[in-house]
Amino acid sequence: MPTSRTPIPKFQLFILLLIQFAEPMCALVIYPFIVQFVRDTGITGGDEAKTGFYAGLIESSFFLAECLTVYQFARLADKYGRRPVLMLAPLGLGMAVLGFGLSRNFWLLLGFRCAQGALNGNMGVARTVMSEISDPTNVADIFSTLQLMWSVGATTSPFIGGVLANSATKWPGTFGKIALLRSHPYLLPCAVAACIASASFPFAFFGLRETLPSIVKRARKNLNVAATESSPLLHDENSAAADLEVIPPLRELLTHPVRVALLNHGLLCLCDMAYDALFPLVYSTPIPLGGLGLEPFDIGRIMGLCGIINAIFQAFFGGRFIRYFGARPVFTAALVAFGLMFASFPLLTFLAQRAGRVDAAVIVVLGCQLGCTVVFYFSFASTNLFLMDATPNRASVGRVNGLGQMVGTIQRSIAPSMASSLFALSVKHNLARGYLVYIVLTGVALIAARCSLMLPRHLQSELKGGL
Repeated sequence: MPTSRTPIPKFQLFILLLIQFAEPMCALVIYPFIVQFVRDTGITGGDEAKTGFYAGLIESSFFLAECLTVYQFARLADKYGRRPVLMLAPLGLGMAVLGFGLSRNFWLLLGFRCAQGALNGNMGVARTVMSEISDPTNVADIFSTLQLMWSVGATTSPFIGGVLANSATKWPGTFGKIALLRSHPYLLPCAVAACIASASFPFAFFGLRETLPSIVKRARKNLNVAATESSPLLHDENSAAADLEVIPPLRELLTHPVRVALLNHGLLCLCDMAYDALFPLVYSTPIPLGGLGLEPFDIGRIMGLCGIINAIFQAFFGGRFIRYFGARPVFTAALVAFGLMFASFPLLTFLAQRAGRVDAAVIVVLGCQLGCTVVFYFSFASTNLFLMDATPNRASVGRVNGLGQMVGTIQRSIAPSMASSLFALSVKHNLARGYLVYIVLTGVALIAARCSLMLPRHLQSELKGGL
């Protein structure tokens, strides 16, 4: 194992991160205003208890549609190459987000949200390319930047959504003069998200290199260029060719290590999206109904500040934490942090109801809750490392990543509806004093922490060996 780290191919990584940035940008921009957007469509008929269900349906549909396409994208990438698949979605994704902002009917919202998810199914391919441009000495750092990009997206996207929603009302002297923005109050944040998502296309078209081993080998042969062992972008030719001859079918691909890695990845995504759905729902729900009564602008600012802090930690400490403590301890700590975050919600609502407002005690608990997000963000690099480690051979990397993305999107499609519906039922029927949703999700997080102990320990020593 090398004792020094291989330099990271920065420009290739930048393009991949820009493509990945489209996912949080399009998925999260609606969170600060989706509850009010659903109310505005009239689908609830004025019944506040139904708002959470319909908002959760919108949030879940993105990931449900994504899970139906992600494995197919992985198969296409294994057959035709990574580059064309990664360039396929950005423009269509941008158009779907724009259509979402122009919608006024709930079912149109749902349709455009599904289109966004379906076109986002190529995200697993980007993770495959990351594995193909890395080696054991720099893989933790490369995958930590993946979550860094999610952190940046989780910062800027909700901030854009919260600040630019209802722009005609907030700035009547400028945006208020535009009739389209007056009739479509949520168009501007969606348009900004669409432009950012589409921006990755020209970079990918002109700068992204192909990394599928069979295509790389063919290109080398045609150009009569000898492979060099020191290149971080190109793997050993003979190894790649041997692996490509033994791509296992799906049934043989699901070995025990792969199943364990997929189980833990799915539980992590379930906890993550359940929290992401509860966060704006609880914060925006009126205090008498079990929330904090915050406005979309305030929710956007809170999510933005939290994202900035997490982005800084990811940039400076992501790879170091995993190499120092090991992938499994970091992953387990993240799931325990989820348990603490879910358990904080009833304390927040109790303190807010006792004071009748968001007072200093609520802010202190809120700060502790948000502080736990620093811990759980480290887990996403770890889960990608476990998926890579479980892969039977190099030829299977794309499909295992596709399976991981599919399992994750299934959980992300279930979690928002589950969390939102449980919240609505808990409040409406006063189940466990309205706290049943938090009890259930805290239990899920602790079960997930126990399942994380099934993950292998040997990955930790390999990563440390790459220092």
